[in-house]
Amino acid sequence: MARIQIDKDSTRKDVILKAAAQLFTEKGYKAASMRDLAEKVGVEAASLYNHIKSKTELLHDICFNVATRYMEQMNAVEAATQPALEKVEVLLRFHIHEMLENHEEVTVSDREWKHLNEPYLSNYHNLRRTYRKRFAAIIQEGVDKNELQQIDAPTAVIIILHAVSGIDSWHRAKQKISAEDLENNMVTILLQGLNLKK
Repeated sequence: MARIQIDKDSTRKDVILKAAAQLFTEKGYKAASMRDLAEKVGVEAASLYNHIKSKTELLHDICFNVATRYMEQMNAVEAATQPALEKVEVLLRFHIHEMLENHEEVTVSDREWKHLNEPYLSNYHNLRRTYRKRFAAIIQEGVDKNELQQIDAPTAVIIILHAVSGIDSWHRAKQKISAEDLENNMVTILLQGLNLKK
């Protein structure tokens, strides 16, 4: 019987999670089956259950792994003593890197989280809302200190996060600029609208 191939830095569950994120991105969580996943990792469907309990568990782990990375980054940014614009840039570059390096996981966490079961669904929804509020609070502090433009902070967060989610199109494009150029272009365009000193 075939075994799940791993490298020295990953476990079999890591491999399954990565494959699940790819599959959920391609087909959507609802349409993807455990048989599809087994085929993707090269094993019989029954052997997947030696490493995971269910498809629901995979979605839970993908979503909350992404949420944990986001919250850890937010904690670090909030604790830093730097101007608001620099904090926003750190968060923006973090989000861009996540979409470039962990594209499938982030896409699944952003699009498929509504399929989580309770109480995880409500928990995850609250985490998303709290994260956006904390991001907006950083921008609002910059506005209040006259470091940033007089703009609506929650709206700015929505625009930033939606722009970053658009990197999905970059992944699918046949002709595209480099990841480094993409990041720098996005940072320039998005921060320019916040910066008081143009």
